[in-house]
Amino acid sequence: QPVSSNKPRKKKKKRKAKKTPAGDTLEEDDLEDIDSLLERIQAPSGLSPQSQGGIIADSRPLLYVEHRNLNPENEWKRYFGAHAVLGDQRTRQRQRQYVRSTWLTAPKNTWPRYSKTGITMRLLDTQGGVQHFTFEHHREYQQVQYKFLDTVESIDPNNIVLLLQMNPYHVDSLLQLSDVCRMQEDQEMARDLIERALYSLECAFHPVFSLTSGTCRLDYRRPENRAFFLALFKHLMFLEKRGCPRTALEFCKLILSLDPENDPLCMLLLIDFLSLRAREYTFLTRLFQEWESHRNLSQLPNFAFSVPLAYFFLSQQEERPELERIQAREQAARLIQLALVMFPSVLMPLLDHCSVQPDARVASHSFFGLNAQVSQSPALNQLTSLYVGRTHALWKDPAVMAWLEPHVHEVLRMVEAQHPLVQEAEHKRKIRYQSAPRNIYRHIILSEMKEAMAALPLEVTSQPVMGFDPLPPLDSIVSYTQPERTSHPSNESTLSLFFRSLLPNFNLQGDIWHDGDEEAGAGQDLNQGVNRLMAAMRDMLANIQFQEPPRDDNPEGDGDWD
Repeated sequence: QPVSSNKPRKKKKKRKAKKTPAGDTLEEDDLEDIDSLLERIQAPSGLSPQSQGGIIADSRPLLYVEHRNLNPENEWKRYFGAHAVLGDQRTRQRQRQYVRSTWLTAPKNTWPRYSKTGITMRLLDTQGGVQHFTFEHHREYQQVQYKFLDTVESIDPNNIVLLLQMNPYHVDSLLQLSDVCRMQEDQEMARDLIERALYSLECAFHPVFSLTSGTCRLDYRRPENRAFFLALFKHLMFLEKRGCPRTALEFCKLILSLDPENDPLCMLLLIDFLSLRAREYTFLTRLFQEWESHRNLSQLPNFAFSVPLAYFFLSQQEERPELERIQAREQAARLIQLALVMFPSVLMPLLDHCSVQPDARVASHSFFGLNAQVSQSPALNQLTSLYVGRTHALWKDPAVMAWLEPHVHEVLRMVEAQHPLVQEAEHKRKIRYQSAPRNIYRHIILSEMKEAMAALPLEVTSQPVMGFDPLPPLDSIVSYTQPERTSHPSNESTLSLFFRSLLPNFNLQGDIWHDGDEEAGAGQDLNQGVNRLMAAMRDMLANIQFQEPPRDDNPEGDGDWD
């Protein structure tokens, strides 16, 4: 029994606690100060959140996704503080009607009321601890999808708007209209439509589908699954532009975990950039160490240059032990020299983007000169252009340039000495990079990096690319197809096509087509065609209404013009 005290006990004010989805309770003050508490815990140890986070992450799967890192507000709170980010949100949340809790996006009051759309998720099989899922479209959703495909063919965004008014959570319509809004510089609406698409898809998740485990797979060859990949990618790009690289990196890991073997959106071309932007250097070096043996990451220009840059940044962290810093510096020196030997065409465009003038020896040497860029294959040119256009801002740091300069001169000495590594790299460049796989083209189109877009081959740029399904896989697994519509014959006259554009039901040549002798009924067909043409013109003229001029019923007018 507690010892009684003579002092009167103060009555504590009971604070309202929030329940987490796991069943734990968190008080509001704890939610606000969780980041500051982490900083206090890590301060006495002498390790930065980056290094200590790297040690903790080593015991987890490489593509482990944390729920808290999927929310951009948590990243903003680390930058600006909880009060500056949340403001009066709590008051509004208490007054808000109940909505389903989701991890990918937070539903907004301005969105239409959600109801079942006809999308579900099914578990296909489980092999070796990996679960394979697929989205499925019910019959009602398939009918909406058919209408959507018709609106896309009409090339009129207003038709998509009308379709969304009737079906506000149709995913492909949201993706396509988001692209239209983005082209019209309405970034806020474009981002809102992508978030609504993610919310619609998350509401259809299977009960055992996990975002964080890294063991749930979706096959991109199935058209029903592609919308989820594309919505995540577009949401990721918006997050990166809004200054949330850590959240964008988490979404990048999520996309990669859905199909790490095939990587349909080629996230490996982006994950290094987001890791450097988010200062997750330990994760990037770990990814390179674990995947280099079976994925050959060093043969991608972005990994060849970004990994040594990550080691360089690790060597500059004063809170790390001296031995670790020396090892990181040595690794950075070795890898950057290999990258310059393997991809000499990266250096000069990179310096040009950074507004750095190389010295006379480097500028005049043929190894790094214009010949290095002209002699490389188109596929390699796409990869190098994409990397330079995307990451050049990370190399502008004067400390980075000072570190890079001596290694460039060391590579020139290797070239002049005819080092075997130089000849081996040249041989590899000639054999490899003959043609880029389809997922790289898809990644370049989605990234919209103008340097890489200009290097795309004609067979890609000449075909129409739809925002809801860019460059679909050639081995798609189709579960349902749109029923064929009655098409008009291809040998219609220009006059017939003109009148049918005005009157869709008009057909100059009749509804019944004969394959027999054409000369026998030529006169009859001509007369019928003329009669239909005249009837159509009468119908069109009868529907034309002329607006009457305004009547001067009010002589005094509405007022004088200023």
